[in-house]
Amino acid sequence: MKTPRSTFVLSTLLATAALTFFSGCQCLAPTGKAAPTTDWRVIFDGKSLAGWKETDFSGRGSVQVESGELRLGAGAILTGVTYTNAFPKSNYEVEYEAKKIEGSDFFAALTFPVGKAHATFVNGGWGGGVTGISSIDGMDASENDTTKTLRYEKGRWYKFRLRVTPERIEAWVDGEKLVEQPLKDRAISMRAGEIELSVPFGFANFQTSGALRNIRLRTLN
Repeated sequence: MKTPRSTFVLSTLLATAALTFFSGCQCLAPTGKAAPTTDWRVIFDGKSLAGWKETDFSGRGSVQVESGELRLGAGAILTGVTYTNAFPKSNYEVEYEAKKIEGSDFFAALTFPVGKAHATFVNGGWGGGVTGISSIDGMDASENDTTKTLRYEKGRWYKFRLRVTPERIEAWVDGEKLVEQPLKDRAISMRAGEIELSVPFGFANFQTSGALRNIRLRTLN
């Protein structure tokens, strides 16, 4: 015969076990977001252009590695570098630091794969402030849903982060998320012109000198 006290204790134990079980299930359930599957891998060694090449832009400026930095001098139009090793098309994350040295336009625009397409994460374009993705549905970073305006100070390092999955493009500047662009039913492309020489993955500036460091990559589920 069960006493009220034993019934209460049994009920409590069963409730606790059920709560523990379902909590565990929730922990194992998919979140819908890609999770890191590899450690960060440095893709610029800070000593040489190993794994990179100067992008063949007309009238390009100097490209130098100095003091752990990849420095892109101002050219007649564009100066840049392109990654020469294999690079994922989706489910990856990139981090890098960049600073503007002189000039008034973008200083470390990143061209990157989005599945079979490519796009460019512009930082400080159109006179120095526009930040966003070119192009979404044929519209540049200055005129689509990703458009943001930031003030980039000369000589200051900024930390950029980019994540690409089959569902969306996300981007952060100094830890603040500025871009969350869904990809369903959207056309991703690049602005026509020499910037297309940056594919599949590369950095470029526009009549501006800048520097890069701590460039690293990891893949996602």
